[in-house]
Amino acid sequence: MSKKPTHRGVAPEDGELFETRHQPALRAAMQDLCWLLDRDYALQSAVELVGNRYNLTARQRLALKRCACTASAQADRLARQAPVEALRGETLWLDGFNVLLAVEVALSGGVILRGRDGCYRDVAGVHAHYHRVAETEPALRLIAQVTRQLGVVECRWYLDRPVSNSGRLKHLMLDLAETEGWPWQVELVLNPDHVLVHSESLVATADSAVLDRCRRWVNLTGWIIHHYTPKARVVDLSLQV
Repeated sequence: MSKKPTHRGVAPEDGELFETRHQPALRAAMQDLCWLLDRDYALQSAVELVGNRYNLTARQRLALKRCACTASAQADRLARQAPVEALRGETLWLDGFNVLLAVEVALSGGVILRGRDGCYRDVAGVHAHYHRVAETEPALRLIAQVTRQLGVVECRWYLDRPVSNSGRLKHLMLDLAETEGWPWQVELVLNPDHVLVHSESLVATADSAVLDRCRRWVNLTGWIIHHYTPKARVVDLSLQV
């Protein structure tokens, strides 16, 4: 039986696939992909077309897919983005796995992607399973530190109930919060997206489905990665470089 990885998102091939010499081609592919999306091409077929043109691997294609959006979606998301300063005195709703995994990856030195909308995303993602890694507790402590510094009065975390070990993660988070005096609530829900898009409070997420529908959001993950995780390997696909 293979051992579970002890670090988050450090795939052996990433050192080669996302190294500096490949990034100009990735940005060119991103430019082409967004051009196609702006002309109403379907995302999957556009990724396949661009991926074939630039001879990209499956993981590189996934990176583009996670970072791309139309110009209109970008403008709409940015219009509803609040600055982190707006968090002072507010309750923050967090897209649990979305925020936590990205910070874990950044702390591990894994690849972090900056998308067209300015959001920071990991390549790892979570599907049916979640397992605790060496970066889990440090990531939670860092998020608690930053939200406290930003003046958040309460954090309400939403975790996907169908993901295995989400219950264990909830208990870890609540135990830490009780020990450290963090004003945290943690809930397991069937679909966090549905909850977050109806929130009247600021939402922390980089999930496109939530960004396109929530009232107001804040780029907490980007703020943390940019200011507090010097080991993170950020690949900028924002088309601004």
